[in-house]
Amino acid sequence: MTTANYQKALPLLRIPFSVYLMPVYWFALSALRQPFSGPRAVGVFVVLHLLAYPASNGYNSWFDRDEGSIGGLERPPQVTPALWHLVVLFDALAVLGALLISWEFAALLTVYLLVSKAYSYDRIRLKKYPIISTLVVVVFQGAFTFLMTQVGAQARSAEILAPDNLLLALVSSLFLCGSYPLTQVYQHREDRQRGDQTLSLLLGLRGTFVFAGLGLLAGAAVLGYAFWQRQELAFLVIFAVATLPVVLLFARWVLAVWHDAAAADFRHTMRMNQVSSLCLSAAFILMLALRHFGSVLP
Repeated sequence: MTTANYQKALPLLRIPFSVYLMPVYWFALSALRQPFSGPRAVGVFVVLHLLAYPASNGYNSWFDRDEGSIGGLERPPQVTPALWHLVVLFDALAVLGALLISWEFAALLTVYLLVSKAYSYDRIRLKKYPIISTLVVVVFQGAFTFLMTQVGAQARSAEILAPDNLLLALVSSLFLCGSYPLTQVYQHREDRQRGDQTLSLLLGLRGTFVFAGLGLLAGAAVLGYAFWQRQELAFLVIFAVATLPVVLLFARWVLAVWHDAAAADFRHTMRMNQVSSLCLSAAFILMLALRHFGSVLP
């Protein structure tokens, strides 16, 4: 196996695609009122976004063998054995890196990696079942990752398990519940050919957008209640301002799809993911900065 083989396979790990999953990480840190370990938090970011998520992406590509567009890649390269070698390497580095942070974080990360394998593995293939696969994604990429990030950053157990913090963890899953089906709208034909009955296929094109809107609205409502309960109304204002472009873009996309189903394509989906991820990340980073480096909030 030559270096060129690995270079061709590397894009299938879709490392830049990890940017779309950053909001949960920043959300988890911004929720912590007590000091946490900065170096460990940086380590968590590296392990999750540069190792674990890419390994899961590559594993999914290994079994899907996509010929059409996939998240982050409009024209994915052909799957070769080099991809499998990279997946194993990134998995091993992720677990090793997690162990250097803490054994608790490593244990949680191992669970996450195993569940992500079950999602794609052809003999289990949770991806085939619309309800189960959706629950797995929204729980493990949402609340589970939210709490795992806090554990890795060495937050206090009492704060992690506090009801208001668990409520925010729920919010992260609600947002994913709304956004996850939108990532499937342009893959209906390929998913149908593979026998993967995704939630978006089950709901239909218009049903997917209605479901997404309700999920995102529910997440925003619970988040507003949580910020009110925590007496952090300034954070609610930041969130509302930061997500205004996301709301406008989503509304515009819905209108486009209602007039022409072809608008539910790869490029519209990726643009929605990019804008929502960057806006949410910016909002949570600002909250984190105000909480720990500013004087606006205690």
